Amino acid sequence: MIVIGLTGSIAMGKSTVAGMFAEAGIPVHSADETVHQLYAGRAAPLLEAAFPGTVRGGVVDRAALSKAVLGDEQAIKRLESIVHPLVREDEARFLEAARKSQAPIAVLDIPLLFETGGQERVDQVVVVSASPDIQRQRVLARPGMSQERLAAILARQTPDGEKRARADFVIDTSGSIEDTRRQAEEIVRALSGA
Repeated sequence: MIVIGLTGSIAMGKSTVAGMFAEAGIPVHSADETVHQLYAGRAAPLLEAAFPGTVRGGVVDRAALSKAVLGDEQAIKRLESIVHPLVREDEARFLEAARKSQAPIAVLDIPLLFETGGQERVDQVVVVSASPDIQRQRVLARPGMSQERLAAILARQTPDGEKRARADFVIDTSGSIEDTRRQAEEIVRALSGA
């Protein structure tokens, strides 16, 4: 089984591309979705203990948690030391299930692939990218997003140019959705030998 590491900076279209791989019948594991599930379950009491006041009704309040850690490198490391191992456990279960189902390809959708050394766990890296202007336009259209918050997020991410240079494949989402789909399909064909 070929394991693809799918990554890209904020608002590059990674979730859209992950959906395209899933539509093509490829099993996809989303680190972000796993975190959402963990925040509503297993991770909530651990995070409340580490960051008091960040859980409401048994679910992590993402805004409160963000406020508690943003700009505090030690707090971010503490958060990651709690959440990342739980995500990796879920990822391992996903890969085992994909292997048992004899899937020829599986996708690990990991926003911080390079930042966490995740490229060592995959066979191919696909980076989703767009022009800086399109990225900024997409990000700033999100509710609650500001220039300052965007700058803080980008400061924690490997620069797009470096991601592109380290990728086996790059999908440029600056064009139409059809063009993005075509690029994703070409990667599936290349890796499946079709």
